[in-house]
Amino acid sequence: MSLHDEILACRKQIDRIDDEILRLLNERSHYVIRIGHLKKQADRDAHLHTPGREAEIVERLMRNNPGPFPSAAIRPVYREIMSASLSLEGSQTVAYLGPPATFTHLAALQKFGESAEFIPVNSIKDVFDEVERGRAKFGVVPIENSTEGVVSHTLDLFVDSPLLIYGEVMLEIAHHLLSKADRIEDIKVVYSHPHAIAQCRNWLEANVPCVRVAEEPSTARAAERCVEDPTAGAIASELAAELYGLKVLRSRIEDHVHNFTRFLVLSQRPAERTGQDKTSIIVSAKDRVGALYDLIRPFSSHGINMTKIESRPTRKKVWEYLFFMDLEGHQEDDRLKKALEEVKSRCLFLKILGSYPVHR
Repeated sequence: MSLHDEILACRKQIDRIDDEILRLLNERSHYVIRIGHLKKQADRDAHLHTPGREAEIVERLMRNNPGPFPSAAIRPVYREIMSASLSLEGSQTVAYLGPPATFTHLAALQKFGESAEFIPVNSIKDVFDEVERGRAKFGVVPIENSTEGVVSHTLDLFVDSPLLIYGEVMLEIAHHLLSKADRIEDIKVVYSHPHAIAQCRNWLEANVPCVRVAEEPSTARAAERCVEDPTAGAIASELAAELYGLKVLRSRIEDHVHNFTRFLVLSQRPAERTGQDKTSIIVSAKDRVGALYDLIRPFSSHGINMTKIESRPTRKKVWEYLFFMDLEGHQEDDRLKKALEEVKSRCLFLKILGSYPVHR
């Protein structure tokens, strides 16, 4: 057999396998639709998106993968399969801080896949509002960056919001310098979100020390500013370059290589318990010596690992603070349940923001 004939024979086998994959995807879809109908019979408002189940599917396939197909590629492939399957059961509407191509948009895509219906809004508060009013089933908001720390505005909105945390997304942040210009030397102003500017401060000072830096509400909004101005640059994502027709003049200009942002998924309804969960709470301590120690001691005594604590002023009384905590486990786990009961008896205010699957 000639080389040409051998290639054609291999391609014929690939076509046969692709046809079988397509048949199996459609067979899978029938079962997905059936599960959706059964869920709706039990609870008409039930969420069809179940992140714990999705993680379980992907992790099982990665464990059982004999190769040579790379295990790392299974996650994005199945994210889109599951996203498309969910769209057959009904629209999965997701609000996020827009416009398109913000890092919040990228996080939403990573969580829900291309087949979800994404709703860009102008502020983090608007994300909360869309979900609270039922115009979106889910919302995605930034909560903290590994370099710049917590997003205070998001924390503050949780105090009065009835929404629950449904999940989390960890996204590696790669910043690029975008422009219509052909050279960095032609740029007179660089636009971006304040957090992105802070994450690239050293690079900006070293490479464009004389260029004006201006803040925008989002990195995507910064990219929009460059569309009609060839002397403008933007610090934004690679997706922003594609959507707004900009050139990537420099890639990966963030000061720290391991630059991650954590995002939270908002919902009116709680997430299903998975066995690999995290619980987030807000507590207010009494104004006395040792008050904070008394709040956190029950977690230690019950063997609960606290993965985060952040303080914010209450804005109701001078020097009175709220504490935001992330705890390993589900609020219905015996140990965590007992610890929370003890904390509640010692604090002025306790609010459970939700128990949800950890990022996997």
